[in-house]
Amino acid sequence: MPDRPTTQDLSFFATCPRNTEGLLLNELRALGAGDASETRAGVAFRGTLPLAYKVCLWSRVASRVILRLTSFAASSPDDLYEGTRAMPWEDHLAPTGTLAVEATSVVKQGPLADLNTHFAEQRAKDAVVDRFRERTGTRPGVDLARPDIRISLHVAHDEAVVGLDLSGEGLHRRGYRIEGGEAPLKENLAAAILMRAGWPQISTQGGTLLDPMCGSGTLLVEGALMAADTAPGLFRGYYGFLGWKGFDADAWHDLIVEATERRELGLRRLPMLFGFDIDPRALGTARGNIRRAGLAGRIALEQQALSALKAPDPTRQDAGGAPDSSANAGLVITNPPYGKRLGEVAELVEVYEALGERLKSSFAGWEAAIFTGNPELGAHLGLRAHRFNVLYNGPLECKLLLFHIGLREDGRSGDARGAGAEMFENRLRKNLKHLRRWAARENVHCYRLYDADLPEYAVAVDLYEDWAHVQEYAPPGTVDPVRARRRLKEVMAVVPEVREIPPHHTVLKVRRPQQGADQYQKLREEGRFLQVEEGGLRFLVNLTDYLDTGLFLDHRVTRGMIRELARGRRFLNLFAYTGSATVYAAAGGAASTTTVDLSPTYLDWAHRNLVLNGFAGPEHSFIRADCLEWLAQTSPARSGGRTTHHAAGRRAPSLSTTAGPYDLIFLDAPTFSNSKSMSDTLDIQRDHAGLIRTAAGLLSPGGILLFSTNFRRFKLDPAVAEEFQVDDITKQTIPPDFARNPRIHRCYRILPRSKKDAG
Repeated sequence: MPDRPTTQDLSFFATCPRNTEGLLLNELRALGAGDASETRAGVAFRGTLPLAYKVCLWSRVASRVILRLTSFAASSPDDLYEGTRAMPWEDHLAPTGTLAVEATSVVKQGPLADLNTHFAEQRAKDAVVDRFRERTGTRPGVDLARPDIRISLHVAHDEAVVGLDLSGEGLHRRGYRIEGGEAPLKENLAAAILMRAGWPQISTQGGTLLDPMCGSGTLLVEGALMAADTAPGLFRGYYGFLGWKGFDADAWHDLIVEATERRELGLRRLPMLFGFDIDPRALGTARGNIRRAGLAGRIALEQQALSALKAPDPTRQDAGGAPDSSANAGLVITNPPYGKRLGEVAELVEVYEALGERLKSSFAGWEAAIFTGNPELGAHLGLRAHRFNVLYNGPLECKLLLFHIGLREDGRSGDARGAGAEMFENRLRKNLKHLRRWAARENVHCYRLYDADLPEYAVAVDLYEDWAHVQEYAPPGTVDPVRARRRLKEVMAVVPEVREIPPHHTVLKVRRPQQGADQYQKLREEGRFLQVEEGGLRFLVNLTDYLDTGLFLDHRVTRGMIRELARGRRFLNLFAYTGSATVYAAAGGAASTTTVDLSPTYLDWAHRNLVLNGFAGPEHSFIRADCLEWLAQTSPARSGGRTTHHAAGRRAPSLSTTAGPYDLIFLDAPTFSNSKSMSDTLDIQRDHAGLIRTAAGLLSPGGILLFSTNFRRFKLDPAVAEEFQVDDITKQTIPPDFARNPRIHRCYRILPRSKKDAG
């Protein structure tokens, strides 16, 4: 390590349970991590060693924290050995110390495909030992349980990344739990469940935490640690950095002192927590865990059948005879059994029914969170979840169901609704039932749920995974504005309820007739991007800042066609917007892609979409230009001209070098545009013939032009059909979720006529 490791900016990677990456990202940012970026396996971040110690001590979600040391090319086990042996391990470990190696691999092709990780660990260990023996005449030992340093070896593609596991062992091992009960949750998963359920916010408001089937008490202990501002790693006696030669003992001591002071203050405001279970052995285990966590007397445990469950009485007296004000309404949270065999599942139906009945009858005004590996059992609660999250208990996919309790007997939000709202809700549920089956079968994650099916509710509702994007079509002047606002309020209440998402995951916009680039103008400045899946690819969408989201759902089928046609072809995307068609072309094996758009914002967005899917080579070029002017200058009659630039500032090839034949072109121009940055106006009905003709001039022999427009009164110029071979493929490109509105776009497949055809 360098002379001043404490202040050096280093690279780290924190792993976490699947689907908790966003929670970990928020944690790390709050702890001061810089350049933190989320992946499917965890969060990469940069910072100093004290920051990494702080993450090990304070992160409730992280599983491990890895310090990246180096990386090297590796295409064989011998490369793993030589690359590891070349590292200065004497700077990290004393010759008399102990080590362990943990290897992971995601290689599926090539010489290291299906690499045996145990063998890789053995080779890496041999490399370290051989280096020590060669330089010192002695060798370190191996301790698989608690070594002085644990080496992390990750092999991906043709690269090996070597790091130090600063956590040493899983951070879920807080140190307070010796016995876990029959089916324990890992502590960091329990913490993630509490976060998703809103417990940090509820606890700051003085709310109570109650687990009616607490088992070994993991949810209660983790909830108490959160509410008491106690570092989850404060009870651990072992970390992977304690025996490391680069360990900064002073920095670690300062963190422990600070965490101890914060815990002492936090315990003063900790409300009483409650746990119940029918099994006395489980309660015995829970008491031991609570005692080791330093929470004895802070969590009330009682043996009780579920049928006797009721909310704590806020008027009851505590041990000193004073009112027990800690029993305020709060959060009921539990991980009930969900059975592995058919007979067990049948028996558990009564358990879930009883739990739902007790919640409805005794916990009015409370929140409830039920974590289950069997969502079918969750349906027997008799409650309507306002939201759910998918989490994984090991390899098992589970759902966290969240409820508002007792606001109305039927579990709804309590808003008064008229007959019209009921009709809207019924239509929405009918559409969801039909489209959800289709979406599951076709692996569609984003689709249109509703499009002004009822004239009184003139909105479009698009689903982007667990978000809803509501667009209100501006009502005509004959509609009472007060009535229109009331109906819109009903829409915004019904949509999250039917979709079972939180209200803040429902975004509203008013859609009016747009002129050209107006649809791309910014509405807000939130800058919140979501990753969504389509066709096995990932795309960034922004539901708040612009009228359109960055992904035109009606072109889903068209993009699929582009992927099928793209293999080995040179692809040109004109008026490219956020480059979703380019991503599909790249995924289909396009030889090259060229993405042209006037907006630097959308070109950058397109570039990010490609990088998100692993397409970042020089074969993918981005050109910022007025497409009309670019086409005119790039046409065979006018090659050469000005120089363009990449959206990120890198110099792109001149137009004369990019102006070659293309094998596949996608032309999806706006209906009308008179942008200040454009040299001319565009009216798609007036100008489409010339636009098609110019674009087709860039086609190679046998090339294909796909032309699309959203102008609903569009009529193709007969001259185009005479000059080219034109197939109207509109019907084939309208997806099922837009079948109610087949005029959403027109789409044509255009091929130059051969000389024979022309004759």
